Amino acid sequence: MSDRNRPHRRPPVFSARRRVLTAVTSFALVGGLALSGAAVAASADAVRHRDGVQADLDRLVREEKFPAALAAVRTANGHTRNHTAGVAERGTKRTPLVNGRVRIGSNTKTFVATVVLQLVGEGKVDLDEPIETYLPDLIRGDGIDGRQITVRQVLQQTSGLPGYVDELAPDFFRLQHTYFEPRDLLDLALTDKARFAPGTKWEYSNTNYVVAGLLVQKVTGRPVAEEITNRIIVPLKLRDTYFPNVGEQGIRGRHPHGYYTDDPDKPLQDVTKMDPSWIWAAGAMISSPSDTNRFFAALLAGDLLRPAELDQMRTTVPAFPGRGYGLGLMSWDLPCGDRAWGHGGDIPGFTTRGGVTADGRAVTLTVTAPPTTEYAAGQVEAAVDGALCE
Repeated sequence: MSDRNRPHRRPPVFSARRRVLTAVTSFALVGGLALSGAAVAASADAVRHRDGVQADLDRLVREEKFPAALAAVRTANGHTRNHTAGVAERGTKRTPLVNGRVRIGSNTKTFVATVVLQLVGEGKVDLDEPIETYLPDLIRGDGIDGRQITVRQVLQQTSGLPGYVDELAPDFFRLQHTYFEPRDLLDLALTDKARFAPGTKWEYSNTNYVVAGLLVQKVTGRPVAEEITNRIIVPLKLRDTYFPNVGEQGIRGRHPHGYYTDDPDKPLQDVTKMDPSWIWAAGAMISSPSDTNRFFAALLAGDLLRPAELDQMRTTVPAFPGRGYGLGLMSWDLPCGDRAWGHGGDIPGFTTRGGVTADGRAVTLTVTAPPTTEYAAGQVEAAVDGALCE
């Protein structure tokens, strides 16, 4: 694509290292929030004292001041109940549309990892082959060598690749409507040095899934969005799920507005419209709570991967407190003794949490602003865990 045809071509990168000033999370994470021990304890306590999904959503809006909360609860037999609380748009009295479309952030990573593992099952990718095999001469930097990083380590977040989001701009609002090429994101990440030697530690980095997206495109010869659509969205009939087109900034169809502030002392701003190219294969997708449930339930049921690849996906290493991380998939133990699988996603305007159990129960919950305290983040987690334990 020529420069003149590129939508919203980005200006020079703002070389600022300071993190976005948010009390708990920043747009740099775009994944499952790492809760402290105190927040995990608060979450467990909230599960013990909850009294239903709708009451939990009402409480999140009333006490934690989220503009809106949406949830879909899927039973083991496939029946779904939808819940909403709050307002679809601040300044109005419109209630959130049931099962509206939202930005699902790093839940996108599970879609991308699923496609990579399908390619593994087709013999086109080897998990323990260096990423260099598929992306030659691309992954190079200070202590970074694609010949020493495997595909598994990229998906598992054990590659040591540095992040890039904090380097894009001093704050989210400087990049909200800016277009970035995937290679721009990777090149920016590679200006920093390796975080650690491949395979020696676990650390969350969106760069890993930019690399995974580029891997899919190189192996298939098609855009990663098209591969996700043809391999997952269409077969599962996910009517509310899509990867935004290049330059697409809005959310199609029925959706609540999303809100964000880079300073908890400042008012929330409407960020429903954005160019998600800055997060691309690491977190750009849009879906609804019920569609997200359907995807994760089908994945864990073996509808998308062969048993061998699903077993690889569910082989975890220690990650966030109380969480294990596999290949684009997290696991955690529920208060009722069951184990849940999912991912989670944070992107300005929307925080989404959810999980699925072995018997097919699934929950996805979205709030339309980021938590501004660890306690609020714990309450979101507790609502999900409590619903999974019902």
